[in-house]
Amino acid sequence: MADSLLLRLPHGARRQATWLSGGESASHAGPLSAVRAETAGRAVLVLVPGGDVLLTHADLPANRAGAKLQQLIPYALEEQLAEDIDTLHFALGRRLPNGRLPVAVVARQRMDQWLGELRAAGIEPAALYADTELLPCNPAQAVVLLEDDAVTVRTPSGAHLVVAADALGEALEVARADPAARGLLVYAGQAEWQRSQAALDAVREHFEAVQVQQLSGDPLPLLARGCNAAAPINLLQGPYASQRSTVSGWRAWRWAATLLGVLVGLHLLGALGELVVLHRRERVLDGAITRVFHRAMPGQGAAYEARRRMQQRLQQLRAGAAGGSFFSALGALAQARAHVPQARFEALSFSGGALELQLTAPSIGALNEFTQSLGRQGWRARLTGANPGPGGIHGSLRMSRGG
Repeated sequence: MADSLLLRLPHGARRQATWLSGGESASHAGPLSAVRAETAGRAVLVLVPGGDVLLTHADLPANRAGAKLQQLIPYALEEQLAEDIDTLHFALGRRLPNGRLPVAVVARQRMDQWLGELRAAGIEPAALYADTELLPCNPAQAVVLLEDDAVTVRTPSGAHLVVAADALGEALEVARADPAARGLLVYAGQAEWQRSQAALDAVREHFEAVQVQQLSGDPLPLLARGCNAAAPINLLQGPYASQRSTVSGWRAWRWAATLLGVLVGLHLLGALGELVVLHRRERVLDGAITRVFHRAMPGQGAAYEARRRMQQRLQQLRAGAAGGSFFSALGALAQARAHVPQARFEALSFSGGALELQLTAPSIGALNEFTQSLGRQGWRARLTGANPGPGGIHGSLRMSRGG
């Protein structure tokens, strides 16, 4: 508690708040407005009157947690409560080894009142605890705290009771009723001890031992030891969750979140750079494919689906070449060009054993001589077109094996 401040709210006959800074052994008393100067840089842990808080347990499946469990608790305890559950606030503790779930129940009106008083004094609490939970717990003794206006009892089984000071006898009967309470441990100031001595002497025979520890002042240092040792239920849950807890949680994760953001950003930049490089390579590859396609298949237009079209063409050529027709046609063309060396081939296609040829010759006579040369080699050749042009006569020729 070195960096915290424990504050007990005033209630009943106590008109002043008491507080204890971490590391101090004596508490201070005064109005809430005097506490604000002590809170700088400290987490303020506030103790509220335990008489206004019902501490109980609920039996709920261990597989329920979080918001779902928070929703189920009011209905699980509804039959034990006299008030309308819609007017009550429920806070959950840590599940016990036996599977039971500690629950603190308090009126929403009281929560609003406490928080309103604190914030009016400029105090933002980090936690709200019922002061009864911080009374020391002993597995073989009932523990009693005597104050000028109240008696607080905590039994070994964990039951809590707060009654007026004049009801000490009834409180001791509750302590006796716990079978595990073999002894009685009483904390009291000098005045409270003298006032209650007769009632305590009357129950000595019911306990193996009755011990009295006198307090030199306010019981807040005693409760502070319980705050360190116990795991009290923080009432600031659900709609009353502490703003400071949320901010602290974000601060704790801020650097991790920032680092994660930087890593994600670097990954995206790397992926974007890789995408740009791949896009450039794709454009280079598309240009190369287009050039190869036009060389292999001149006059075929755009290189759309170049791979499929070239594969089809290759299959056609292989089918024609299987019978020797394609290579025979090429040989016949070579011999015919030897007779007409001025002829220039522009394009050719081979399909179904027939070859279509686009060529240019210096004259019609040269074209006729070219076709006659093919005929002498056993090919049927005929001109399907002849048009004069700048370089001579542009002719279209179809040749196939003669019958």
